[in-house]
Amino acid sequence: MRAIMKKNINLHSVSFPNLSTLTLVLLLSACAQTKAPPPAAIPLTAEFKEASYWKSAQATRVGTEAAVSESWWEMFNDPVLNDLQQKLLLGNENLKSAAAQIANAKAVLKASQSALWPTVSLNAGGTRSGNPGSGQNGRTTSNSYSLAASTSWEIDLWGKLSKASDVANASLQASRDDYDAARLSAHATLAQTYFAMRVAEAQQAILQRTTASNQRSLELTEARYKAGVAGQSDVLQAKIQVTTGQVQLKDAIAQRAQLEHAIAVLLGVTPAALNISGTATLPAALNISGTATLPAALNISGTATLPAAPVVPVLIPATLLERRPDIAAAERKLVAAYAQIGVKDAAFFPDISLSANAGYRSSSLSKLIDAPNLVWSLGPSILLSIFDGGARQLASDQARAAADIAASAYRQTVLTSLQEVEDNLVVLEQLDAELQLQTEALQAAQRNLEITQEQYKAGTVSYLNVVTSQNAALSSESNLLSIRNRQLAATNILLKNIGGRWQKE
Repeated sequence: MRAIMKKNINLHSVSFPNLSTLTLVLLLSACAQTKAPPPAAIPLTAEFKEASYWKSAQATRVGTEAAVSESWWEMFNDPVLNDLQQKLLLGNENLKSAAAQIANAKAVLKASQSALWPTVSLNAGGTRSGNPGSGQNGRTTSNSYSLAASTSWEIDLWGKLSKASDVANASLQASRDDYDAARLSAHATLAQTYFAMRVAEAQQAILQRTTASNQRSLELTEARYKAGVAGQSDVLQAKIQVTTGQVQLKDAIAQRAQLEHAIAVLLGVTPAALNISGTATLPAALNISGTATLPAALNISGTATLPAAPVVPVLIPATLLERRPDIAAAERKLVAAYAQIGVKDAAFFPDISLSANAGYRSSSLSKLIDAPNLVWSLGPSILLSIFDGGARQLASDQARAAADIAASAYRQTVLTSLQEVEDNLVVLEQLDAELQLQTEALQAAQRNLEITQEQYKAGTVSYLNVVTSQNAALSSESNLLSIRNRQLAATNILLKNIGGRWQKE
């Protein structure tokens, strides 16, 4: 009948280490009924290729399940970030949209389940009709009244309705997993943006300090020029240093403001409504309940220091697949796609239904419900499409192609998740070494600047040497800050990838 349905496979010989037990059972059931080949598995290693990061960090229980809290961002020990993350759940528009998708999927599931039950209807009516007639009888009129109840039930002999319910149920589970994935992504994006804002603040502090130092150097150089011990070129070089630092400072201020605006949008408020200050005290938590809107302004205060990157707990690849909500969503969509094959294949079989009607029909309303006026009917019906121009075959082919697409999407999601972990593991390991080297470079640059400034005061070097040393020190400090930022970013993403709450039920 259909070539792909004639293919026999030994389901018991196929291994699926990537799929959850429930997903595996559902897929094998769908494959057994539709004769569709199951998706290929992805071989997993015992540990990640770049797991040396965990070993070098002296992590304990290598190869065991990581104990990461639902609120993984709390590992950064930043109360302001924690406060922002709580507010994210209240106002983020992407999360509201994902929640609405769940509500829609629930309605679709209930609608599909209702198709498994009989439908019952009640009908009452009355008509008056006339016949113009001819001859001696002339015109005649008559009345007709009816009161009837009817029921109809489609017998799900081929599993079309139950498979449609399976599709809706898997889609609902996928919607819930999509919500978890959206929430996980929103938390990670907020943390990432917050860290970038703190880095901009730190860069701003460096430039403010550098500009103040350059201003003092300019005043010193002008005094030396007036005393005749320094040339005009030294004064010009000092002025260039001051103005260059001021330009860089303006840029850092603008960057910090843009990042604060991005945080406001993540929280679901306008940029004008959010103010993250640098004071050391925290305000009382906002009380928001029901459908109330966020207040006109959010004033969040706290320290402006850059948090330290924590050591990420250990994880094995197999456990990762049990925790990622995007993988769980891809699994559910795969189950839905295979169940959809069953729905389309059931169209090749006849629809069998049972209907019954009972009621009264009379020409007199007062005698409508008398026993002689009772009428009823009961019987089955079978409907089989003989010719449809290949529509059913094409629908079945489309469902199988959609299942192949879902299987590829699932495997791609798994591969991408493994890549993300491997990428961030190797980045974190290298950043640890970079941080140590850059710290040493900064110490050397600062010491060199001190020596050069003393030499300039003694008149043994020109101001150009001071400028070179100042630029080297500023560059070293900025590079160190950049490494800290990259370290926080990689740690944040890695913690997001292994967030401990996202275990499938």
